[in-house]
Parts: sequence; C-alpha cells; structure tokens
Amino acid sequence: MGREFEVTVGPVAHGGHCVARHEGRVVFVRHTLPGERVVVRVTEDRQPGFCRADAVQVLDASPARVPRPCPYSGPGRCGGCDWQHADPAEQRRLKAEVVREQLVRLAGLAAADPVVRDLAVEELPGGPLRWRSRARFAVDRSGTPGLRRYRSHEVVPLEDCLITVEPAAQAVLGRRWPGAGAVDVSVDSTGAVTTTRLDRRGRPTSSRVLRPGGDLPEEPSARAERHAGGRDWEVEGTGFWQVHPAAADALVDAVTAFAAVRPGETVLDLYAGAGLFGGALAPAAGPTGRVLCVEADPAGCAAAEANLADLPQAEVWQGEVDAEGLAGLLDELDGAPDVVVLDPPRAGAGAAVSRVLAGTGARAVVYVACDPASLARDVAAFAGAGYRLAALRGFDAFPMTAHVECVALLVRDSS
Repeated sequence: MGREFEVTVGPVAHGGHCVARHEGRVVFVRHTLPGERVVVRVTEDRQPGFCRADAVQVLDASPARVPRPCPYSGPGRCGGCDWQHADPAEQRRLKAEVVREQLVRLAGLAAADPVVRDLAVEELPGGPLRWRSRARFAVDRSGTPGLRRYRSHEVVPLEDCLITVEPAAQAVLGRRWPGAGAVDVSVDSTGAVTTTRLDRRGRPTSSRVLRPGGDLPEEPSARAERHAGGRDWEVEGTGFWQVHPAAADALVDAVTAFAAVRPGETVLDLYAGAGLFGGALAPAAGPTGRVLCVEADPAGCAAAEANLADLPQAEVWQGEVDAEGLAGLLDELDGAPDVVVLDPPRAGAGAAVSRVLAGTGARAVVYVACDPASLARDVAAFAGAGYRLAALRGFDAFPMTAHVECVALLVRDSS
C-alpha cells in the first residue's frame, strides 16, 4: 500500500480501470487511459497476482484526456465516477471495447463476428452532466451526505454532484440527515422531487415530496410520474426507473424493434418492474395476443397493474424469476411464448434461467443488460442451448461512469 512506480498503461478492463504490468504482476489502474505513461500509487495489494492503483501523475497523456469537470473526482476522492478525465466520445469507445472483450472472453464469440466487431455505444441526448434523475447518497455518522470513496465505506462529503440533476442534488446535499444511513432521491417527469430516508440497515423510514406546488412531508407511498414510449407511467417515488431521462425511450425503441411482436403472439416480460416493456409491446400483440409481465416486488406489481389497466392483453404476475418458478409458469401458459423479454438485475438471469428460457423455443429473446459480464455469461448459456446472438446495441445511459446499458437479440441457431 502506498508504493509508487511508473507504468505504461494497456487496454481498458471491465470496472472503470485499465490494465498495466509491473515486475510480472498485473496492476489495475484507475484515473488513466490506454497508452498513457503514468506514475501509480498502490491502493490495494491483497493478492499475489495483481494489485490496484491510482494514477497520481501523468507523464505522457492520451489525446482523449480532458480536465475533470468535477472537483470531487480523482485519486483518493469520490468513487462515483470512473471516466471524468476522458472525453465523452472516448468514454463510449472504451465502453464498447469492454462489451466486446466480455463477449469474446466469457461468451466465446469471435472478435470478427460483425455483431461484436461493429458494436458502438450510442450517445443519449442531454450531454455527460446533470443526467442522473435518481440517486442514492450515503450519510456519515455526523449526518453529512456524500458519496463513498472507491472500494471504501468512507463517505466523501459533497456540496454538489455534477452528474445528478440539480434539484435532486440540492434536495439532499443542501442539508444534514442526522441518524440516516443513506438518502434516496428522485425527480420525476413533472419536476417533483422525492427523498426517502434510509436507516443504517438500508430500510426506508420516511419520505418527503417537494412538488412544484408545495412540500408534502411524510409520504411513505409517494408516487412519481414518468413518460416513456408514448405512455404515462406511475412508479414509487424513489423506486426503480431508468436514471437517465432519455434511457427509457431509447430502450423501449430498441426492445420493440428487436422483438418485432406480431398480432396474436404471446410475450413473456420478465423482471417487468412497472411494466415498461410489456406495455410497449402489448399493442403490437393486439386483442388476440397475450403479454405476461412477471415481477417479484409487490410495489412494482401494483404499479404495473395500474399502468397496464387499459391493455386487456396484458397480465401481471408476482413471483421470483428462477428456474423452478419459470417451469411452473410455463406449464400454466397455453403454449410456449413467441417472444421473451428480460431485464434482470446486475447479476444477470443466470445459467439455469437462461437454459429454461431457451427450452421454450421462443423465436426471439430480447435481453436488456446493465452489466456486460453478466450478459456475456448468459449469452454463453443460451448458446449452449441452441441460441445465437443476432443483434446488439449499446447505450451510454451512465456518462462519466464505467456502466453501459445493452440490448441483445438472441434467436434460435438454424445451423
């Protein structure tokens, strides 16, 4: 810990760092870019084969390096952003490189496969700052809010967060939160700001809503209004929704195009949340079709039922998406689904669920992924069960961070 030495930086790696080598060991370096020559300071050294380090001095800079817009970003500071020092176009290039590397290494795809080779991470409207409409800020023992240092529980106090929309940042960072462990904040399509206080075990204790017309304190079931895919949606105030204001529309467009649902078809929408994708696909299925939305969270199910009430072909089922539950659900379906849409959490669907879904013989599986490694592992599971990756799009839904959103189309391999 604390040792400093010079390295020449190699390729980008999954997780917001690049790979270098020193004295026969791998060094995972943050705050650098491929091709740079830097002085690094070791921040973690627990394994024989690798260590972690920050670039603390840049000797030869990449042409894509830019001044960090955020004063809290940099070695030893806030861990919320990974690429503040990179030009936005370079950030998207690096994210595409990571997705390609994961698909080649974990899914066994060929680098020359056009679906892999030609992937580009697409920019969303609005620029790289002030895009985050939903966030969680940590609170230290004194009640001061901020974000944690990278791979640390220590809270860095913040006066502002430049990637968070200004009303949300001000609602949390402009005051103290004694006794809280964290605060969730969200700004909806009407401009209403919802803050939810969490205790030190992560349990919500109270909510507060500031609407354009006034302040409504202590609303534990506060609702937020969203608009996407040509429809209005209602969700929990700080509940799950895409954090980038343009992401929901971009993902709906990609999912709709890949699914290409036909009249009379059956669609299975897994990890359905408030029903975003099921609601977007239901009109194409028509009055003789069927869209079954499956969500584990009771609040998400309640929101989905309200959001899809005007679509008679849409149903909402509450249940975990696991191999056993899926097998029972498929037994109850009148025939196999024609299209499967899934938007799993960061850990992915997993091999067991992927194999069950491949066993349905669905003509199209549309997979929405927020983690390229999980996507690649599940693509490998689908490939082992007779499906291939036919199309892929990437979206820069999290500028300044290492995160990337992907939409993949898997179809049965005719070969």
